[in-house]
Amino acid sequence: MQGKRILLGITGGIAAYKIAFLIRLLKKSGAEVKCIMTPASCDFISPLVVSTLSENPVGVEFWNKQTGEWTNHVEYGLWADLFLIAPLTANSLSKMAHGSCDNLLLATYLSMKCPTIVAPAMDLDMYAHPSTLRNMAIIEKDGVEVIPAENGQLASGLEGDGRMAEPETILAAIEMHFALKEGRLKGKKVLITAGPTYEALDPVRFIGNHSSGKMGFELASKCLNEGAEVILITGPTNLTLKNNRLQLVRIKSAEEMLSKVKEHWSKQDYGIFSAAVADYRPTIVSDQKIKKNDDNLHIDFVKNPDILAWAGQHKTAQKLVGFALETNNATGYGMKKLQSKNLDMIVINTLEDNGAGFAHDTNKISILDSHNNLLSFELKPKSAVAEDIVDYMIKL
Repeated sequence: MQGKRILLGITGGIAAYKIAFLIRLLKKSGAEVKCIMTPASCDFISPLVVSTLSENPVGVEFWNKQTGEWTNHVEYGLWADLFLIAPLTANSLSKMAHGSCDNLLLATYLSMKCPTIVAPAMDLDMYAHPSTLRNMAIIEKDGVEVIPAENGQLASGLEGDGRMAEPETILAAIEMHFALKEGRLKGKKVLITAGPTYEALDPVRFIGNHSSGKMGFELASKCLNEGAEVILITGPTNLTLKNNRLQLVRIKSAEEMLSKVKEHWSKQDYGIFSAAVADYRPTIVSDQKIKKNDDNLHIDFVKNPDILAWAGQHKTAQKLVGFALETNNATGYGMKKLQSKNLDMIVINTLEDNGAGFAHDTNKISILDSHNNLLSFELKPKSAVAEDIVDYMIKL
């Protein structure tokens, strides 16, 4: 979003009160923001607030009645990379669908040289009315992207569909728009493994580890932002991620994860194997809860399949990224793993570094590639670590 020029059109609905938060999010993401308001929208949010937050003058009328200066709607259309209309009322929707041009916002819409995205907001009966559905279909046919209204409490006191999408949802839709258009992984497929695996002892107990899955989910988010189609195979975790280019596959055991990797691996361009897969599983899984009868419990274990090694043995043109979490000699073990498992790069971290490893929101990594290049990074939030990893993978 850095440097993207967003033209924000605001129409006269109560959801306009959220626009202050949306402008803040857009600015924080690095975008430039200019705003156009319909006269009716000024009853819901002050042009002064909008101007202050966007750091630009706000267009409301076709011309300034005091100075006679014309507000150039054509210039707005040439300036923007994206025209976002939020909230979009039923009235403005109808005018867009039928080419009406009785205010500055509509004149600008008809002059746009860039894509338009809208976030409708209206009462549930209006949102479901046949004329609204018909008008929505018309503008979508004209190439306008619609961010669907959400279900929730409405200004009328009723509850249902019609609530404008939250500012965070709108920002995510804009980021996705640019990712699909400009992302470095546009048209690419990425398989990511995440989280722990749980190896059952009996119906109520398992062997596992402390992996939260945060790193894998951040990697998936970054790849989606770069335009990729992502298959995220994750062990047990409370995390979730929604995107229409994401296939989220939940598993429990290492054998289940391997089965899903085998199912999808041949169709991928990249693989990022960040899951903390259990090395061993119980040889026998009791079908009943193991009772506490003896002072000592002896369990035999058998080695789990090596999922990363399997992917390395069966890769063709894919780029393969592995992870090595160590407690000592991290670089030495990482180099050995890189070579033995036929990786293109490996992400190395160690529990010797404070703030790194499982359950933290931060991580400190080094990246070693198959050309023996080693690059170390400072402690960072996992979202920033994911950017470093994906950037390096793409450059590879």
